[in-house]
Parts: sequence; structure tokens; C-alpha cells
Amino acid sequence: MIQDPSCDQKKPSIGTVVVLCPGGLENGGGIGRQMGYFLAAEKDRQSGIRYRVVDTRGPWFLGASPLLTGCAVFYLLNGALQLLLLRLSWAPGVVHVNITGRGSTIRKIVLVTIARALALRYLLHVHDYDYAKEYHARGKRMQGLIRFMFRGAAQVLVLGAQAQRTLAPLLQVPSERIQVLHNAVPAPQPRPLAASPDAPCHLVFLGYLSARKGVPELLQALASPALQARPWRATLAGGGPVEEFRQQATKLGIAGRVDFPGWLEQPAATALCADADVLVLPSHAEGLAMAVLEGLAHGLVVVATPVGAHAEVIEPEISGLLVPPGDADALAKALARVIDDGELRARLRTGAHRRFLEKFDVRSYAERLGRLHASLLTDRRDLTAIGREQTS
Repeated sequence: MIQDPSCDQKKPSIGTVVVLCPGGLENGGGIGRQMGYFLAAEKDRQSGIRYRVVDTRGPWFLGASPLLTGCAVFYLLNGALQLLLLRLSWAPGVVHVNITGRGSTIRKIVLVTIARALALRYLLHVHDYDYAKEYHARGKRMQGLIRFMFRGAAQVLVLGAQAQRTLAPLLQVPSERIQVLHNAVPAPQPRPLAASPDAPCHLVFLGYLSARKGVPELLQALASPALQARPWRATLAGGGPVEEFRQQATKLGIAGRVDFPGWLEQPAATALCADADVLVLPSHAEGLAMAVLEGLAHGLVVVATPVGAHAEVIEPEISGLLVPPGDADALAKALARVIDDGELRARLRTGAHRRFLEKFDVRSYAERLGRLHASLLTDRRDLTAIGREQTS
């Protein structure tokens, strides 16, 4: 529930950052994985900042009714207690608030209101794939509370330029207080020796198996005439209605070529990527999928859709291929290309790894986010001043 990933640091502490993370590092999905990668890289930097991770939700099944279940209320009250302890420590403190839509927004409104009452500075880190849609779905009163929460933030971080353009005017956040911070992943260990050129092309999907992630179209593409005679095997790894999709693969006649191992711990997911040739993620909606970045890091051919910030990450025909969401025929053609053309695979894999090194290595991410935390810890302006600036 509370994790302190800080280690003995050579530099004296300059303050504490409390990271509010739904599910914590272990049960927080993509948010938890990103924060875990960041904290591991930040520990190596020895910045003098102490970090404390506070789970504000518990395991995902407790988050469905964030204010109605006893366990969820317990996590919420514990989050409030950690903010109070941060204030009572009298050392500089900042709250890093990871937020998505639905129940996460309700919980964060409560905790941010407490942080403001305690005069704690906070930043909001938006991980939702379409937070503008979430905002428009709320009533007028809730929209006002959301705007109040965002206007009081010392900084707002979003996953891509599209979210930045949309949310700044919608939530009335001054342009200097909203910035893009693309997700990032650590560099993997060197890949093992390449598989035999006669081995089937290994296609990998990583993520929650669902219609939003494009799994139905992926199975349709794999069962298409374009791929039936080509040498491939596929692993669709992730939680969700696994048995339902396994039955669909059986009906399509491809069950013998598609493996459904279920949800994988990070070491197993890393080993899977090391054995793969292609990372395919035909999502209908994303913020910035961690799976895409992990595919780039491993030097895989990435076949994805231009949703969320993906078009800012993948350079078509250079570091991956982009196909329209929901288009099984286009997906099948793209997969047929990379299965057939070894030179294309080699070129895209080289481009993918180069792209990762340029922009998506978590060491650069940690440097940037750590410096932001340090600036907020050493900036003595209070929340009252921030509020005056934002309403002037």
C-alpha cells in the first residue's frame, strides 16, 4: 500500500515526493509500470529526493466503486493520512498525482482538495487515453471540480501533443503549466542470437485482451487468406476474457498457431519480447501504450494504429508501420509484408531501436521528471499564489 523506493543517497535530501498511484507499482497497470521504471532510474541518479508511493485504490477490482466499498474507502483515507504526514514533516514536499478518468478522477478530486487545504504543491500526470471525453461525460458540477483541480496544479503532464492541445483550453490550464512527457521504458538486455531464417515469424501482442485493444481485428487478420499460407506464430499475452478470445481463434481455425498465456509478470513479458519479431497493437484508443515503447526498445517491428500519441512515436516505414484502427484487411496486409520481407523487418527493427534510444529511454525520462520534482520542491510559491495567477 505504501512503498518507499528511495535508497541511501549520497546527496542530502532536498524533500519528499509522494506519488499517488492507483494500484501502486504492482497492481497499477501501465501507470504503475511507468512509475516503477521511473523510480528505478531515479534511484540511480541519486538526486537527493525521497519518493514514497501511495496506493490510492488497491487492486483493480476494488476500484470499481471508489467511494462505496469499505476497502476502497480505506485506501482513500490512507492517502489522506499520507498527505497529512507529509505536511507535518515540515520538510519540502510535493504530491505527484497520477490520474485517469472514471473512479480515478473522483478519488483524485478528494485527495487534491486535501492537498490544497494543507498547502501542498501538486502536479497532475494524466494517463487517460481520452480525458477530454471523460470531462464531457460529467455533469456541470463535476466539470467545475475537475477544472478547479487542474487550475490549482503547479504542473500538468500529458502523454502527447494532441492531449496538450485539447486539455489546455478545455480545463483552463495556462500553457506554461502543461507539458508533454512521453512514456519511456528501460533498455533491455542484449537480444539472444537470431532465430533460424526458416523459423516462423513470431508475432506478439501485449496488453489487456479487449475490443478497445483491437484483438477481434487481430484474430480476423491472422485468419485471413493473406496470412493462412505464410509462416507465422502468434502470442497474445494479457489479462481479460482470455477464454472468449481463445474460442474465437478456434472458430477461425487458427488455434494451433496462437498462444494465449494470460497476464505475464514483467520478466516473462521481457523474455517474450526477446523471442519475438513483431509487436502488434491494433488499438482503437490509447494514450501512449507501454507495449509500443517496449517493442521499440527490443528492436521489434512495431505494427500499431495512429491513436493517442502513437503517431508522435512511430515514423511510418522507418521505425514501424501504422494501420487504421478497426481495419482487419489493412492489418493483414501489413503483417504479410513484414512476414514476407526479411530486409524490411531488418530495416524497421533498426529504426525502432534507434527511435527508442533517441526519445524513449527511461533514463532521459527520469532526468526530466526528477528535475521537475526538484524545481517544485525548491520553488517556495504557495498554492494561493498559483491560484491568483491562474484566475488573473
